[in-house]
Amino acid sequence: MAKTPDFAKTMQDMMANFPIDTSSMQDAMKSQNVMGEKLARVALSAAERSTEISARWAQDSISRMGELAAVKQDPSEYAKAMSDFASAAAEMAAEHMAAYAEVAKKVQMDTVDLMLTAGKDMASDAQKVAEKATRDTQAAVKKATTAAAEK
Repeated sequence: MAKTPDFAKTMQDMMANFPIDTSSMQDAMKSQNVMGEKLARVALSAAERSTEISARWAQDSISRMGELAAVKQDPSEYAKAMSDFASAAAEMAAEHMAAYAEVAKKVQMDTVDLMLTAGKDMASDAQKVAEKATRDTQAAVKKATTAAAEK
C-alpha cells in the first residue's frame, strides 16, 4: 500500500530555513530617523526666521507708535499722524507678509526636495531588499526541497 508523504516535516524544515533579515528593518528605522531630523531642521529654521520677522514687525510698529503719542498743536495733526501710522502699518504688513511667504516657500521647496530624495532612496532600498529576499527565499526553498527529497 502507498504511504502518504508527511508534508508537516517538509514545512517545518522550510520554515526553519526561511531567512529572516532584520537588518532591513534597522536600515529603514535609521532612514526614518535621518528623515525626521532633516524635516525638524527645516521646521526649526522656518520657526527661527518667522520669529525674527515677527520681532522686527513688532519693533517697527512700536517705533511708529511713538509718533502717535507725541503732543500735537493742532487737532488735525492727530488725524494726520493716525493716517500716516495706518499707511505705514499697511505697508509694513505687506512687507512682513511677503517675508513670511518667502519662509513658507522655502519650507515647501525644502520639504519637497527631501521627500523626492527619500522616495528615490526608498525605491532603491526596496529593490535591493526584494532582490535579496528573492535570492534568500529561493535558496531556502531549494535547501528544504533537497532535504525533503533526501528523506
